[in-house]
Amino acid sequence: MNQENQNKANKSVDTKPTGQLFHGARGLAIKILNRVERTDAYLDKLVNNELRSHELSDQDKGLLNELVTGVVRWQIKLDWVLNGFYRGNFPKADVNVKNAMRVALYQLMFLDRIPHHAAVNEAVEFVKRLRNERYAGIVNGVLRNIERHLHEIRYPDRSETLDHYLSVYHAHPIWMVKRWRERYGEEQTEKLLIANNQKPPLTIRINKNKIQPAEFISLLDREGFEYTPSSYLDYYVHLRGASGMAQLELFRKGYFSIQDESAGLAGKLLDPKPHERIIDLCSAPGGKAMHLGEIMNNTGEVIAVEKYPVRADLVKNAAERLGLKNIKIVAEDATKFDAAIADRVIVDVPCTGLGVLRKKPDIKLKRDISDIPKLTELQYSLLEKAASLTKPGGILVYSTCTIEPDENEAIVQRFLESNKNFTLDDPSSFVNKAFVTGRKTAETFPHIHNMDGSFAARLKRLY
Repeated sequence: MNQENQNKANKSVDTKPTGQLFHGARGLAIKILNRVERTDAYLDKLVNNELRSHELSDQDKGLLNELVTGVVRWQIKLDWVLNGFYRGNFPKADVNVKNAMRVALYQLMFLDRIPHHAAVNEAVEFVKRLRNERYAGIVNGVLRNIERHLHEIRYPDRSETLDHYLSVYHAHPIWMVKRWRERYGEEQTEKLLIANNQKPPLTIRINKNKIQPAEFISLLDREGFEYTPSSYLDYYVHLRGASGMAQLELFRKGYFSIQDESAGLAGKLLDPKPHERIIDLCSAPGGKAMHLGEIMNNTGEVIAVEKYPVRADLVKNAAERLGLKNIKIVAEDATKFDAAIADRVIVDVPCTGLGVLRKKPDIKLKRDISDIPKLTELQYSLLEKAASLTKPGGILVYSTCTIEPDENEAIVQRFLESNKNFTLDDPSSFVNKAFVTGRKTAETFPHIHNMDGSFAARLKRLY
């Protein structure tokens, strides 16, 4: 949370509408966290639903986002602390009590400008009206005890149980820590964990079909935005302290899209040419298809395939906003899609998403190691389908937003072994060499490139 929002949060007091248990930023945060724990719903969608359903001030919107994202990002660490002070089995406690305590502890540990007494009192009052005085007394006792010993909290011994220490202290599931430490070593793994817990900048892609980067930058200057141009792609910009960008006139006019640079690499690797026929096999929400349409200067055809009609509508709306006439949306299951072959095909497959933990911290709580083998068969079948749609001499790009080799290199190697008519094409001519691996693929990492983790391979069909 930036300083202005934290200062405002100090003055923010939840006021209870008659008969409503969950109200204000802190109450709604608990409601959302309850649903995260009980359902498979995505955190960002839950937050957006509550923001649409309630009249909240800008300061309470900021606080709500800060609390839910912060608690989910740091839940493993928060729960370690609460387990140590709670008398009884904390994981088995009532979900409302658990999340009220998590919200309060997050404020104690991470939001210096919110008074401790305010954070504790809100949790106690919430539990009191939802449960009873006894529960409220337990919550008060635990939180006050933690507050007194906040700087004396002990974590697992690093020298004795390194994986356990890294897991708790940096709030990542231990299975992730073990995999990454075996692959990258202790130092790089810890840097990755730290980077995953950083709040990412908002990155936008300038639509060069409507405005040139220099002119767009001048508009940002005029509006007083703080920004940093990309070090890798001249039409990407990192914004600091920006919120509500989708409500700006610049957005409505289609001057930019919100997209991480890592997602733009796949489009650069595909290198589409004007007037070509392109297939984007797993399109929604449409960022990559829009990028391709822009690179092609609104010529040719980009066929955006998306299984679910509601998500296909997201692609349609994006194309309309950006003024792209070369996007054709097809609401169909990608594994069953059959059409004339294309000059180039991109398949950004469903994956574990372990490269986007900065933006989607709930993945740390939702994913399990067993998800990897469950996804790899789908990923391979989608790559095979994409290959069947690529013309001889054409280009196929396979991409993910994960850093797991099982979902990345292993899929590509398995494919090449079974498809001798395809070969890996060197990505060095298409993307910055900082992303190119010794295996002729492209990878990004949060702790190395300050962008989401991703993988992409450029494959050429020989015959």
